[in-house]
Amino acid sequence: MRNKIRNLMWVMVCMAMFLPVIPAMADVDIDMVETIDVDSVPDMVTTEDDIMEQVAADAIASYDVDGSLFDQITTLEQEKVVMQLEKERAQLDLELNRLAAEKIKLQMELDTLSGRAEQQQQEFEVQKAKLEAEAARLGAEKERLAREVSAMANAPAPMPVTTSVAQNDDSDAIDSIATRWRLVNVIGAGNQLAATIEDLNNGQQRRISVGKTLDGYTVRAISLDDGVVFERDGNQQHLNIGGAN
Repeated sequence: MRNKIRNLMWVMVCMAMFLPVIPAMADVDIDMVETIDVDSVPDMVTTEDDIMEQVAADAIASYDVDGSLFDQITTLEQEKVVMQLEKERAQLDLELNRLAAEKIKLQMELDTLSGRAEQQQQEFEVQKAKLEAEAARLGAEKERLAREVSAMANAPAPMPVTTSVAQNDDSDAIDSIATRWRLVNVIGAGNQLAATIEDLNNGQQRRISVGKTLDGYTVRAISLDDGVVFERDGNQQHLNIGGAN
């Protein structure tokens, strides 16, 4: 850019130097030229060169750059350079803004990932606590079952419960409640008594009350002293705690 400006300046200076000379040369009388003595040519040439040099020196000295075409061209070139610099600066500002937005976006993603990690850690801790609680419950249940099995293994054999059958010649043909069931306890008060019986075959327990049926027998009465009274077809059987009749 500077070389172009320098070359353009030299062209302008040369034009300013030779433009005043051309009209002067046009006014020279042709006859005068024709009558020039050959012997005086060197002096005239010298005088003409001196005149041209003086004219060039005066033109250069009087040349005013301000407001000239050269000044306008130089100013235009400077404005173009400034506009290009402003454009590049605006582009850099846009790039900086884009980088700042990318930085904010990355920071938000990092914050989101961090929050997500913390939430997953909390969920993991909750699940871990639940699993530990479930393991503790299963351990306690295992210990309880082990104690029950040990207690059942060490418990004495249940005493047979005798049954009393009302006067009937065919008593041997009647199925005995005591051969399958054992009276565990009697709970309740007044007329709201209920009895817990246990199956001797599988150890399952069952709750019965007055009016219920068991193996075809109907529960007629339940008392703390007499136990449970069953009746079927006029025949009665009793289940007492400890085998008492």
